[in-house]
Amino acid sequence: MHSSINNRKTKMYPIHLLGVSLVLVIFSVSPASSCIQEEKATLLQFLDGLLHDSGLSTSWQNNTNCCLWVGIVCDVDGAVAHISLASMGLEGHISPSLGNLTGLLTLNLSGNSLSSGLPPELLLSRSIVVLDVSFNKLNADLHNLPSNSDRPMKVINISSNLFTGYFPSTTLESMKNLASLNMSNNSFTGKILSTVCVDKPFFVVLDLSYNQFHGSIPPELGNCSVLRVLKAGQNQLSGTLPAELFNITSLEHLSFPNNRLQGTLAPEHIVKLRNLVILDLGQNELNGKIPNSIGNLNRLEELHLDSNNMSGQLPPALSKCSSIRTIILKGNKLEGDLANVNFSNLPYLKVLDVRSNKFTGIVPENLYSCSNLIALRLSFNKFHGQLSPRISNLKALKFLGISHNNFINITNTLQILSTSKTLSALLIGGNFRHETMPNYDMFYGFESLMLLGLNDCSLYGNLPAWLSKLKNLAALLLDNNKLSGPIPAWINSLDSLQYLDISNNSLTGDIPTTLTEMPMLKSTHSNPLIIQLPVYVAPLLQYRTLGVVPKMLNLGNNKLTGVIPQEIGQLKALLSLNLSFNYLYGEIPQSIGNIANLQLLDLSYNNLTGAIPSVLGKLHFLSKFNISNNDIEGPVPTEDQFSTFPDSSFVGNPRLCSPTLMHHCNSAKADTISIISTEQYVDKVIIAIAFGMFFVVGVLYDQMVVSRYICFGQIYLNWNKSQ
Repeated sequence: MHSSINNRKTKMYPIHLLGVSLVLVIFSVSPASSCIQEEKATLLQFLDGLLHDSGLSTSWQNNTNCCLWVGIVCDVDGAVAHISLASMGLEGHISPSLGNLTGLLTLNLSGNSLSSGLPPELLLSRSIVVLDVSFNKLNADLHNLPSNSDRPMKVINISSNLFTGYFPSTTLESMKNLASLNMSNNSFTGKILSTVCVDKPFFVVLDLSYNQFHGSIPPELGNCSVLRVLKAGQNQLSGTLPAELFNITSLEHLSFPNNRLQGTLAPEHIVKLRNLVILDLGQNELNGKIPNSIGNLNRLEELHLDSNNMSGQLPPALSKCSSIRTIILKGNKLEGDLANVNFSNLPYLKVLDVRSNKFTGIVPENLYSCSNLIALRLSFNKFHGQLSPRISNLKALKFLGISHNNFINITNTLQILSTSKTLSALLIGGNFRHETMPNYDMFYGFESLMLLGLNDCSLYGNLPAWLSKLKNLAALLLDNNKLSGPIPAWINSLDSLQYLDISNNSLTGDIPTTLTEMPMLKSTHSNPLIIQLPVYVAPLLQYRTLGVVPKMLNLGNNKLTGVIPQEIGQLKALLSLNLSFNYLYGEIPQSIGNIANLQLLDLSYNNLTGAIPSVLGKLHFLSKFNISNNDIEGPVPTEDQFSTFPDSSFVGNPRLCSPTLMHHCNSAKADTISIISTEQYVDKVIIAIAFGMFFVVGVLYDQMVVSRYICFGQIYLNWNKSQ
């Protein structure tokens, strides 16, 4: 968990009262003030506690005025009032001596690599108003401080550290002036404090996200009468949303995603939160309908109810939320017609995601009046018909996912969409079943397209030449179709392509050498792929942008013949190479040992011969290796990476031997076996046919389609099948 703390992406929203609290600490200062000697010594103690100061010591000299040091601001009397050393590359610990600065109002040490604990002297300070140590490596438990005194602290930000244990209740009790507490992205445990708002008339922000809090949401939170931001997502909270919570009519941001919350959204409760701007209850266990009273939330801009058990139809009153920009409802049991909502009343809508529900009918025409729409995902529903030419009105559209519905007429669809100048990701697979892949003599369009998914359609035809015109294409998914003919020589003209999946088709001929000349598979450089809707990198972690597309080549389950070209070793950037279930023969090229970063190599179910190249053992990142059901011979290497592969990687090669396989090296039995017997050959064919039938049938199910991975190792992306 801690290794990914600094990678988590969280949105920042303007909190006006928080701004007021910051303004309170700003007053007239004089850069010419001469600093107090005792305070200079205190600052030098802090400097001594740093293992790496990134050159701070060149400014912080004992013989100079500390009021002129980098990051230091003094008041008119020469007392240190502000320390601002954010993102300075500092390492080491925070000296408790900073608590001796009696005039210190703000301390900002965020975005460094400071470690050890947080000195209690800082929380005990009788002067500090704003304390920000976020995005460091601070750890251990927080000290339980006495509650018998009133402290001026207004803003505490200890987010994105490594703190553990319980947040001390007595520490909070002594901070009557607290306005904002952000302790997100740590490992705090226990239950949410029911007294967090007691005697705090200015308390407006509470962020507990990304911790390990458990238990129910305390009803006492309803006493936070001026709270504007309440966030506790990515914890282990359970139970229902207490009715008292909806008494906080000042709430603008209510966020509890990825917990275990149950129950329904009561119409009489939702209607109270008239100031709500963001409602995020995604990835819980809520059920029931989306209440029609949600239409009374006139200020609502974001609605996240994804991955729950919500059912019923969309409430027509959602059309009244005229300020809404984001609607995420994917992964529920919603049904009916999208036309229940009059989208022409939602002019600011930018993101609509209803993936994996039970919606039916056609795409409503009024949806195309949402001219600001950037991302639209309707995948895995029961929509039918054809896309309207009016979709070209969506001039800002970058992401379109309509895969796995019942749309028809692929030729018309591509002609309409190709005119888009902004579309960068197009996922339309699982439709147009048994149609023919269109081929055009002249083709212009898709000038910004980086991701194209036309998989799972059972399309007939060849790999069309118009694909060669997509010069920005980084990922191409054509798997699970019925495409035939050879892999065209123009494949290497796709200069940006670094992810190609054309598996499970009927492609024939040799592997062309031009395929081994694809620029992005030879280069370690990667193009960024920007996707508006979330891309899933690991369970529970989602990002709105993806840095790189994984470099993969999947030609498996076709009818390719010939040898594996030696030039395959030129594709040094590959992470995954799958040539399984073809009719390839000859030896495994030694040059594959040049693909140093390879993580998956599958050459199973071919007619390959010869020995296993020992050089493959030097592929230290190789975690999945399969050469089963070929005619490989000789001993299985036991050194290097080979010691990590199971026997299943080698079975079905009767002349292959190892201490753990059926045939032991140097045994009489192994020496006498030179060819596959008729019975073994029949068995092998039966196994291949059975496996192939199981595989083809399996991929027709949505669950398997959704779960197939497109990259390997630590990277897991599911936009290839689930967008």
